[in-house]
Amino acid sequence: MSTHDFESRDRTETETAPEGTAAETADRLEQAEARADLLAEENRRLRAQNARARRSKYRRTALGLVAIGLCAVAGGVIFPESREILLALGATGLFGGLLTYYLTPGQFVAAEVGERVYAAWAANGDSLAAELGLREDRVYVPDERADTARLYVPASAGVEPPTDADGPVIVERDQRGLLVAPTGATLFDEFQRTLSGELATRPEPLAVQLADGLVEGFELADGADPDVDAAAGRITVGITDSAFGAVDRFDHPIASFLAVGLAVGLDRPVTLEVDAGDDRADWLVTCRFEPDAAEEDGTDEGGPSDEEPGEASSSTTASRTAAVRVVGSRPLASRSEP
Repeated sequence: MSTHDFESRDRTETETAPEGTAAETADRLEQAEARADLLAEENRRLRAQNARARRSKYRRTALGLVAIGLCAVAGGVIFPESREILLALGATGLFGGLLTYYLTPGQFVAAEVGERVYAAWAANGDSLAAELGLREDRVYVPDERADTARLYVPASAGVEPPTDADGPVIVERDQRGLLVAPTGATLFDEFQRTLSGELATRPEPLAVQLADGLVEGFELADGADPDVDAAAGRITVGITDSAFGAVDRFDHPIASFLAVGLAVGLDRPVTLEVDAGDDRADWLVTCRFEPDAAEEDGTDEGGPSDEEPGEASSSTTASRTAAVRVVGSRPLASRSEP
C-alpha cells in the first residue's frame, strides 16, 4: 500500500469524526430535554396531587363534623331529657362542617417557597447596609404618618432614630442611614385586622398577643415563649421551629413582626438583635426599649398614669424616642441587663 493511500485514509477519518461527535451530542441534548420535560411534568403532577390531598383532608374533617352533628341531632330526638344539649352540639357540628368544607383553601404555598423569597431580601439588605458602611444595629421606629413602623439602620452609634424622614437613604449627617419598610409591617397590619380585641399598650399583654399571633395566626413558628421585664425595658421571646429558617438574618419576618408590633403598641422605637438559643428554644429574640417611669417603678398595670396631662416627666418623654432591640443567643435566665 502506497503512502498516498495512508494519507487518504487519515483525511477520511478526520473528516468523519466531527460529524459523528456532533450527532452524538445532538442525541444527548435531545435525551436531556426529554428527561427535563418528563421531570417538569412529574413535578406538576406531584404538586397537584399534594394540593388534592390537602383539600381532601379538610373535606374529610368537614364530613366528620357533619356526621357528628347529625348523630347529635338524632340523639336529641331519641333522648328528650338531653335534647337541648344534643341539639346545640348537633348545630355546632353542622355549622362547623359547612364552614370547613366551603372555606377550604384552594391554593397552598409551601414554607420553603416563602423562605426563599425572604432569603433574597435578607441578602440584599445585608449587602446594601455593608455597602453604605452602616452599623449592625436594627432599630424599628414608629411611623408618625401611619399605624406601622419602619426599619432604621444607622451609620453611627447613639443617634436619635428619625420619625418623619422619607428614606430609604438618609443623608443628613446626624441621622445618616437606611430607613425602609420592614417585612413585619404588612404582617402586623394583617394581625391587627384579625385581632379580636384592642391592641395592648403595655409590655406584658402586648408580648403575649404578638407571640400568639406568630404561632396561632401566621404559623411562622411552632413555639413562641415571651419573657418580659418591663422595668428593665426588655422582652425576650424564645422561638422554636421557625418556618423561615435562621432568625438572625436581616429583617427576618419573625423578629421583624415582633419589633414592629412592640414599636407600634408601646409607641417607641425598638432596637433588634437575634442570636442562637439554648435547650429551651432555637432562637432568642430580645426587644429592648426605654421604659417609662411607671414601668421602671413597676406600678403601672396598663391603667392611667398618676401624672397630670401635659406634665409628663423627662424620662417618659425620652422613652418615646427610645429603641427596641432584638437580642438573641444567651439563655433567658442568664441575661444581664445593661
